[in-house]
Amino acid sequence: MLSKKKFASVIILGTSIIGLSACGAEDTTNGSSIEDPNSLSLEEIEEKAKEEGAVNSVGMPDTWANWEETWKELSEEYGLEHTNTDMSSAEEISKMETEGENATADIGDVGISFGPIAEEKAITVPYKTSYWDEIPDWAKDDDGDWMVGYQGTIAFATDKEQVENVPSSWEDLLEGDYTVNIGDVQTGTQDQMAVLAAALAFGGDETNLQPGLDFFAELAKQGRLNTANNNNVSGMEKGEMEVGIMWDFNALGYANEINAERFEVTIPEEASVVSGYATIINKYANNPHAAMLAREYILSDEGQINLAKGYARPIRDSVELPKEVAEKMVPEEQYENAVPVSDNDAWEETAKDLPRLWKSEVLVHVE
Repeated sequence: MLSKKKFASVIILGTSIIGLSACGAEDTTNGSSIEDPNSLSLEEIEEKAKEEGAVNSVGMPDTWANWEETWKELSEEYGLEHTNTDMSSAEEISKMETEGENATADIGDVGISFGPIAEEKAITVPYKTSYWDEIPDWAKDDDGDWMVGYQGTIAFATDKEQVENVPSSWEDLLEGDYTVNIGDVQTGTQDQMAVLAAALAFGGDETNLQPGLDFFAELAKQGRLNTANNNNVSGMEKGEMEVGIMWDFNALGYANEINAERFEVTIPEEASVVSGYATIINKYANNPHAAMLAREYILSDEGQINLAKGYARPIRDSVELPKEVAEKMVPEEQYENAVPVSDNDAWEETAKDLPRLWKSEVLVHVE
């Protein structure tokens, strides 16, 4: 069963700016110091990781995007014992900041909008990995303090037992006679990105979410917007979701767990948003080299394929997926109008105000 991992909005953490030393400066991690992590060879990192013998993660549970296989292979190949505590992106960063030198977490997986926050709070180790040049610019910061390991795209998941005409566009949703499910826009990255995707479809952008808010407000006025946050395995299995809006990898994973033939996953034709989840390495990690090795492995061909087995699309375009894995993904041609956030600074600002706007302009119409 896929994890019910939550993603709280940026507003929970705030955005206080704290200077971060540039790549090449000394980072102190629990009594040891890493002087320019990127100057270490992979062989040196592997050797030191084996000496550490463990890697402790947060927000990277076995059942989310098939992390289980990655942790298993790291254990078998390098002898790393692994523990994980599942928590939201906001909670991960708060934990690392609060614990400081008493760290219990080495590495975390956060929504992309939380990467800059972790960087600003000066709790990260800037490690670029050997795959740096293959990572798109939108999916990493300048120094490697955060780096996207896999991507997701906002999609529709349709229960064909309840919906006769499967929607393939935002316009289809408006013209349908079924209920449309969305999660908690006030706290969820996935759900906030759904609003942005709808805004893009109707002429908006990162600076103007009004078309997206108007879209969902219209569904609410029609009595067709479900905000019960039950577009998950349990809700889908019980028939509580007719059409749900969520990441493609969640939609595919949930559907596969229940009955893949019952559900159809589509990327909206007019526009959608591609985003990702980024690893952050704790500056105060007890096992910093093991965390660096984990990031290296996540971006390797093997690591990217492991994530794809959990329906998360690789961030590295050069990775060739095995046929049996590729066939379970949404067809590539459906992603033609799916784009990453083009102005991260603007999105960071609008996302802060989105919870308030969602409550005043959309939820007010939900019965």
